[in-house]
Amino acid sequence: MASLKALKIRIGSVKSTQKITKAMKMVAAAKLRRAQDAAVAGRPYAERLEAVMASLAGRVGIAPGASPLLAGTGKDQVHLIVIATSERGLAGAFNTNIVRAARRKAEELIAAGKTVKFYVAGKKGRVIKRFFPNDILADHEMGQIKRLAFSDAQEISEDLIKRFGEGQFDVAHLFYAKFVSALVQVPTGIQIIPIPLSAIPGAEAKPGAPAEAVVEYEPDEEAILADLLPRNVAIQIFRALLENAASEQGSRMNAMDNATRNAGDMITRLSIQYNRTRQAAITTELVEIISGAEALK
Repeated sequence: MASLKALKIRIGSVKSTQKITKAMKMVAAAKLRRAQDAAVAGRPYAERLEAVMASLAGRVGIAPGASPLLAGTGKDQVHLIVIATSERGLAGAFNTNIVRAARRKAEELIAAGKTVKFYVAGKKGRVIKRFFPNDILADHEMGQIKRLAFSDAQEISEDLIKRFGEGQFDVAHLFYAKFVSALVQVPTGIQIIPIPLSAIPGAEAKPGAPAEAVVEYEPDEEAILADLLPRNVAIQIFRALLENAASEQGSRMNAMDNATRNAGDMITRLSIQYNRTRQAAITTELVEIISGAEALK
């Protein structure tokens, strides 16, 4: 049985931890609102861009001279899995769920005879090296980012497009956590290179088919589509980073709330144990005093 001094030290240690977890919960809750607003505000633009691309792709189609970002390289042997995670831990299962989803996709591709490589964006995504130590194509450093900006996503996008142009991979998949609520964050995987036409409503229309609305493009559909394709990759990455930021804070807030409550339960149990041990020590001393008094009679 632990001594009174050891129990008292442990209670003090748990109380200190509880103060830290409570403070972290409050900080996460304060950051969550701003991150949630940014994630929600970024969705309409990304969705509208997809609609414009659907219209353009429906008009142009996949011609022999179409951009590789739309038509692909003509093969799908090498798949790149981009894992977007956070730089910090203590966020519950947030990072673990993203890595698990990416790992599951990689195993499916490998089982189908494909070659899989990884592009890590976020320190906590490096855990994938435990399972695929020789398949890391790049590790993008994001620790210097204090507040997310479109330029951060554009930097990743330009690097990916450059590697795609060099033939380092044929298909790229992006994995992140979609923010639903402070309690729910859904690990999500999407194909970003080449853009899957099946995922864009209306893009399966044949070239020359009439559009739903009369829209005139200047200079022409092909030029605008070629300009929007790289931007769409950056927008999808930026949207994923925003969703991740909100999901991270929501998951951290819940994790710290659970940790605070668990610390409270532990303090209660230790306090009961401390009181019982103290009472037992007092009882033992009383028995010894009474026994000594009886012996003197």
